[in-house]
Amino acid sequence: MTLPKFILGDNSDFPNAIFVIHTEFPRFIINLEDDEIEWFEDFDDEDEKELLTETENAIKLATEFYDNEIAKYEE
Repeated sequence: MTLPKFILGDNSDFPNAIFVIHTEFPRFIINLEDDEIEWFEDFDDEDEKELLTETENAIKLATEFYDNEIAKYEE
């Protein structure tokens, strides 16, 4: 199965949360309400610097994806 790089998600138990799921390495879910990230990868100490860079980039890309998706709904 081919998955899109990003998937939008919501859950009625979290009515204010907007989740974006990133399906490629490094896999994660970000809650755009508070920018909290849950990683699905295990990282070691060596990966910490790269993880910090990836986190910043991940938030940017997930936010851009969400903005583009919402813009499509508003058209």
